[in-house]
Amino acid sequence: MNKKQINRLKELDLKAESCKPSTTEEINERNELEFLRNKQNINFRLPTDEKYYYAWQCYIFEENIKKFGHYNTPMDEIKTKGVSFNKHSINIGGQYGRDIKRFDDKKELLGFVVGFNEMCQIISYNKRTNTKVS
Repeated sequence: MNKKQINRLKELDLKAESCKPSTTEEINERNELEFLRNKQNINFRLPTDEKYYYAWQCYIFEENIKKFGHYNTPMDEIKTKGVSFNKHSINIGGQYGRDIKRFDDKKELLGFVVGFNEMCQIISYNKRTNTKVS
């Protein structure tokens, strides 16, 4: 994404947050700009019928892994180099960078991403509500 697209997305997000009415064109533009942002580090073809969902999940995964970390990867390395999603692996800093996890196929990778995000959501909820899991 270039700076113009990033600024436009921020502008559309602010409009949505302030509950100002948006036109259909603005809603579609915002969706496409979010998709461009979300798929920046995905290096394989997403299923066409679910591409928005999985791109969003990968974006959330990157935010979660920066927040919660991963057992075999230093936090500072994750934050500085970023996360890359490839057909058979999730890596730090690019396709040939340090592996976070390897998979047999992209379906398994996407399932892991969604599960990791769910686990992070549960942890965040439990911290907010001060709930203990037994």
